[in-house]
Amino acid sequence: MLPWIQLDRATIPGALPGEEGELRLKQRGQEFSIMLGTNELMNSRLSGSEEALATLAHEKIGKRSKPSMLIGGLGMGFTLRAALAVLPEDAQVTVAELVPAVVDWARGPMAPVFKGCLDDPRVTIFEGDVSELIRSSTGAFDAILLDVDNGPDGLTRASNDRLYNMGGLYAARSALRPGGVLAVWSSGPDAGFTRRLKEVGFQADVVNTRANGKRGAKHVIWLAAKG
Repeated sequence: MLPWIQLDRATIPGALPGEEGELRLKQRGQEFSIMLGTNELMNSRLSGSEEALATLAHEKIGKRSKPSMLIGGLGMGFTLRAALAVLPEDAQVTVAELVPAVVDWARGPMAPVFKGCLDDPRVTIFEGDVSELIRSSTGAFDAILLDVDNGPDGLTRASNDRLYNMGGLYAARSALRPGGVLAVWSSGPDAGFTRRLKEVGFQADVVNTRANGKRGAKHVIWLAAKG
């Protein structure tokens, strides 16, 4: 078997004391992996649940004129590519990525994975904290898709909790247009998060999905509609 080769490393802006503060990009043949410490955050062979995040959110909002979608976390572009495949030509997609190097990797060594999706005229890259962008937006988006951690427990960064706590959920609801949807990816279930979504006023559905088609690890997607 081919060995893993580390291609690059990148510091995570705003990492708190005690947190892993560095991402590592690794390659083995045609396979890529992004690591945070000993945790594999994403792998180029596993894309099913990330793609479902986009397609399920699109189904939830239905056909709209000039839909606006915010994707929190560029990752390996699977959610973005799936969104572009179903959104109309007049859509606007903003991708918020905290670590600038991840955007560089998408245009560099991982370009075969991204297949030019960053050059789609519907796409705008926001290099910064998606939480700050959400809090500064009011009625701006038809859909907000969050895949910035292993789920609402803020495993990789404690500061991600502000996305998933009550204040963060109220901010997300405010940033959505009427009938908009907040879609959140997670590596596992979280009953407390479901309760918080409902307390904020969302109509929350929990969808179980697989990491790779009908196989692979079970993941969870929340679809929280704004009434």
